[in-house]
Amino acid sequence: MSALSAGLVGIGGGSALAAPSSPVPSAFGEPLPARVAAPYVESWTGESPAALAAASGNKYLTMAFLQTAAAGSCTAYWNGESGQPISKATFGRDIAAIQARGGNVIPSFGGWSADTTGTELADSCTSVDAIAEVYKSLVRTYGITRIDLDVEGDSIDNAAGIDRRNKAIAKVQRWAERSGRTVQFSYTLPTSTHGLEANGLAVLKNAVANGARLDVVNLMTFDYYDGATHDMAADTKTAATGLHDQLAALFPKKSSAKLWSMIGVIEMPGIDDFGPAETFTTEDAVAVEKWAEAKKINTLSFWALQRDNGGCPGTGGSDSCSGIAQDTWAFSHAFEPFTSGGHK
Repeated sequence: MSALSAGLVGIGGGSALAAPSSPVPSAFGEPLPARVAAPYVESWTGESPAALAAASGNKYLTMAFLQTAAAGSCTAYWNGESGQPISKATFGRDIAAIQARGGNVIPSFGGWSADTTGTELADSCTSVDAIAEVYKSLVRTYGITRIDLDVEGDSIDNAAGIDRRNKAIAKVQRWAERSGRTVQFSYTLPTSTHGLEANGLAVLKNAVANGARLDVVNLMTFDYYDGATHDMAADTKTAATGLHDQLAALFPKKSSAKLWSMIGVIEMPGIDDFGPAETFTTEDAVAVEKWAEAKKINTLSFWALQRDNGGCPGTGGSDSCSGIAQDTWAFSHAFEPFTSGGHK
């Protein structure tokens, strides 16, 4: 099975934005809703995430990706570009605008490119304290309350990086508790149609061993690369059910409802990187949203917002269109009812 799509590869230079001059919005530091739709946005395209969120109707976005500029570094940049540091001058105005509308963003580390070049933060940096400080800097700089960790490719088998990452998570969680902040972490992992494979499960087991709280585990329910023709909505459900059972073994004292509330799924609209045999349709999106709401899972997402249009019928794995006939923002609108408990 392939790990996360080539679509989550992305190195490029988005434009730096000026720091907001307005007061800190009320959404600053507030936890995400118990159920949240938060599609990924490709932050390297130069487009404004706030403008994309407004146009598509999304209150919450997952922003991809943060990584180091070179292997061995402990400094993370947006898209690995040294001109895009973690600062209010980079995406600060966008993030503040999204927060002012009652939403927030989830910064994401890793992705296929970083995870296969040694530039994922915990693979690159050998200091747990330094990794933790980078995570804290996002909270302090932008007022975000969840950080996503996309671990795939070489990173999912890098035992040292996995251990450092989980130790850093635990440190940040202790810091947040002491300082009265909300900081959640989500793990984004490749999956089979029946749950995590052994290496993905090992990431979670190491987290438990290091005392790192697992807030959300997101399954990438696409790019299975198993040669089969898939009913993508049905396979989302079986993958998540498999993860539920794996989490039950890790946390035997947690109720089934609590376990479901720790699960997220990430779809790839239209034709994924494997090809037409793995096509997630708009009808699939409606079915998955209804199922997710009934199960009360935590997060619905898709890769990526820039694909949510019908501009390239028949094309698989594009960064900029779904490859199927669809209305623009059809997947965003299908997932929109899922978000609950947000700011009205």
